[in-house]
Amino acid sequence: MQKRKLGRSGPEVSAIGFGCMGLNHHRGPALRKEDAIALLRAGFDRGVTFFDTAEIYGPFTNEEIVGDALAPVRDNVVIATKFGFRDGRPNTGLDSRPQSIRRMVEAALLRLKTDRIDILYQHRIDPDVPMADVAGAVRDLIGEGKVLHFGLSEADDQSIRLAHAVQPLAALQSEYSLWWRQPEASVLSTVEELGIGFVSYSPLGRGFLSGTMGQNTSFEAANDQRKTNPYLAPENRAANQPIIDAIQSVAKEKKSTAAQIAIAWLLARKPWIVPIPGTTKVNRLEENIAAAAIEFSEEEMDKIDEVFATITPHGDRYATAPLPQAQK
Repeated sequence: MQKRKLGRSGPEVSAIGFGCMGLNHHRGPALRKEDAIALLRAGFDRGVTFFDTAEIYGPFTNEEIVGDALAPVRDNVVIATKFGFRDGRPNTGLDSRPQSIRRMVEAALLRLKTDRIDILYQHRIDPDVPMADVAGAVRDLIGEGKVLHFGLSEADDQSIRLAHAVQPLAALQSEYSLWWRQPEASVLSTVEELGIGFVSYSPLGRGFLSGTMGQNTSFEAANDQRKTNPYLAPENRAANQPIIDAIQSVAKEKKSTAAQIAIAWLLARKPWIVPIPGTTKVNRLEENIAAAAIEFSEEEMDKIDEVFATITPHGDRYATAPLPQAQK
């Protein structure tokens, strides 16, 4: 697996990380804990060194799975987790008060079975807490060695600059894919200017960009957040088929899969972008990892951009805002 450095101050990580949320949160039936642990270790065995979790996933239990899985290889991996919701539950409101950040970190260290968090993200911006206070609290934790790097998730340009001025950011984590390209409007240029890495969550559009979903695909599990996702409503899946057709056309030329093209495109955008696809299956894990070997010429990237400039995506990312965004 190739390695990438997250910005000027961040850690070196595998070019493709592992988004752990779907192991037991918001993506249908949870894997048995032993199966989830085996999958994460399979990822490490295949070169993945970057694992992403959060206290609200579960809540709390996702961090426990990650901690149990990676304890034997702790010094060889980078673990990222997130704070920012009252009592670790997205439906109870935002809470990034310094005392809450500290309390979350102390609890997460125990769940993750570690003495430090490699990247600590603010999961969502809290309008009631000044960014200087949030960044200052993380700076103090970094000074104590309990946190190594600071990051933000789904933050705007102003928040990025305010945080970075107090405690340099290693990474911004936001949704970015061939379907959702809003970060290109401004934040990508901001993080490039400031030397901050970019971590792309949902690089496969919650599975849609893999080309394996049709208009009649159903999400049966009660906890599968995709059933209420406007983007994945049946009528929008049908309307968004041109996106899949375009990706599959490129995949045919590259002798690869649609999922691999979607991931490889992100890797080709910038050398400091790291996608973190999630999965519950070893074969999909291997498929995702293989995307790191696909290369695009500048001409090929321009051609892809030309095609997608003619396609208008249908559907919003989330049913409501802002709290359900944390359920990514």
